[in-house]
Amino acid sequence: MEAQVGMSSHGGVVDGSTAVKFLQKQQAVAVSPSPSPRHHHQQQQSAEIGTVPQLLAGGIAGAFSKTCTAPLARLTILFQVQGMHSEGAMLSRPCIWNEATRIVNEEGFRAFWKGNMVTIAHRLPYTAVNFYAYEQYKKLLKSIPSIGNNSGTAGADACLHFVGGGMSGITAATATYPLDLIRTRLAAQRSTIYYDGIWHAFRTICRDEGVFGLYKGLGPTLLGVGPSIALSFSVYETLRSYWKSQRPNDSTVMVSLTCGSLSGIASSTATFPLDLVRRRKQLDGVGGQPRVYNSGFLGTLGHIMRAEGLRGLYRGILPEYYKVVPGVGIVFMTYETLKKLLSEPPSF
Repeated sequence: MEAQVGMSSHGGVVDGSTAVKFLQKQQAVAVSPSPSPRHHHQQQQSAEIGTVPQLLAGGIAGAFSKTCTAPLARLTILFQVQGMHSEGAMLSRPCIWNEATRIVNEEGFRAFWKGNMVTIAHRLPYTAVNFYAYEQYKKLLKSIPSIGNNSGTAGADACLHFVGGGMSGITAATATYPLDLIRTRLAAQRSTIYYDGIWHAFRTICRDEGVFGLYKGLGPTLLGVGPSIALSFSVYETLRSYWKSQRPNDSTVMVSLTCGSLSGIASSTATFPLDLVRRRKQLDGVGGQPRVYNSGFLGTLGHIMRAEGLRGLYRGILPEYYKVVPGVGIVFMTYETLKKLLSEPPSF
């Protein structure tokens, strides 16, 4: 789904596939023209060999980043679902410190990582599907004469990015969505425990809600793909171009981290209501509780606005903001470290 730093899938800001695609693009620009066909063949062979390590490094970097920012991610989920079974007027203002203290006192420090194993299990297949689908959609789009004949132009590249990235994001999100739903349900558990783990949650949901219960809230997720790509890409490219024009000698990594963080914040702000609706749909009717939202996406959105006001659509946005910068930085540092380790030949 992403081709630049700061863009992500369904609510996140950064993931491993983002780093893979961005750094591949940077490396492609840095490679000088090959002086001979033999040298070109060696470069092509090297690139083919490097695909699997890059994919592995991207998935591990994304999983490690998610693990480091998991406490903030869980706080976001808990705040997002606070209004489901409470009157809007009775809701207290979200306070990160108070909620974090409650988690430590009532559930223990390890509870900050509730559902994180599912996040890791989700990250690797998501990265793989996203990466593979993106390459396949690019090939398909390039087979269209109007795009393939203009390859390298700004218009053709933008089409490849938006259409190919959007379709690969939709494909990866749909394929791995059950893991995302299970992760949300595990992370949202407080004193009442409905699920003991990944497999117990999977079996219970299929038994009580049917197979389609694993796809509750998929609609808002897919609706957010296009706006997330468009906004992130626009903000990132605008900021990067302006920065390079004003300070051309600044480090590429620093420019990428800063612009990626800001584009992630912009994307999160614009698509956060969709993410909140998704979370609430995922938890609607959990554990045999009566359903709160019996309508589709627009009906749920209207219900939240009537009960909680416009601010209700942004419950939990602060911890989401706080995890942007460390999330981007961790992905970059981890990816670069793993790439060096995986590219070194084994010594015997």
